[in-house]
Amino acid sequence: MNSMTYDFAIIGGDLRQVYMANNLISRGFSVLLYGLENLCDKNSMEHAKSLAQAIDSSRVILTPIPFTKNGVHILSVDTKTDLTPEILCKHLKKGHKLYGGCFTKNIQDFCEANDIYYNDFMEEEEITLFNTIATAEGTIAEAIINGSGNLHGSSCLILGYGRCAKTLAEKLKGLCGEVTIAARAPLAMAQAKTSSFHALPLTELSAVISDFDYIFNTIPAPVLNKELLSKTKQDVVIIDIASAPGGVDFSSAKELSRTAKLSLGLPGKYAPKASADFLTSYLLSSLGEPSL
Repeated sequence: MNSMTYDFAIIGGDLRQVYMANNLISRGFSVLLYGLENLCDKNSMEHAKSLAQAIDSSRVILTPIPFTKNGVHILSVDTKTDLTPEILCKHLKKGHKLYGGCFTKNIQDFCEANDIYYNDFMEEEEITLFNTIATAEGTIAEAIINGSGNLHGSSCLILGYGRCAKTLAEKLKGLCGEVTIAARAPLAMAQAKTSSFHALPLTELSAVISDFDYIFNTIPAPVLNKELLSKTKQDVVIIDIASAPGGVDFSSAKELSRTAKLSLGLPGKYAPKASADFLTSYLLSSLGEPSL
């Protein structure tokens, strides 16, 4: 595949990256890992001693999804002081191929300025759509774990009607007594109605929010403020899957004794193998390699 020592370096991430490493190794590729020692047997895979070693000895670099959460460190279950965007950029050079999810603008700008190929998984429509399945199933799991009742026969509210919300609504359809969509755009409400869901504008939430047992937020902007939260049921379960910091006023939720949780990274938590299989297939196709 290339003249470097390793075909792939996998740095940081979660179980998805471990499964991807297994997939690649099973296909005969050489893989070097960094920042994943706590998730796999140190003797079954090769681990780099530093981020610099991982990058310098590999042509294709795989990073986490998302690439970073705090903007300071590359996301990893292992604490590594050198696992930073700055050190990554210091060692990336023309000829490298960089893959990951939700790259920062700084990383994109650096790659473009230095003629380094990069591919953001989460900019690919087929991956984004597949990702909604694990996200929806994980969201339902979070609701069940954090609630005290059954989804069956309950009243569910979904805030927003984008990709994740649409898949979640379909999954909930057979579980809940009724599913209601609240959205800003008239088109989104029309789409929800054509899929046999109740729909209303966000501006009308105040009058009906007390009706719902479960509330799922997918809107990455402030939606559930203290006023709205105070009108919810005392035992409501609120699961927020929007990008951090989410759309719920969590401090007010705590003050009001409402169960509210920001649930991110659900594919990596609930379906790492399925997600890894899909990502591996896409990766090899992108590189012009056979996926099987």
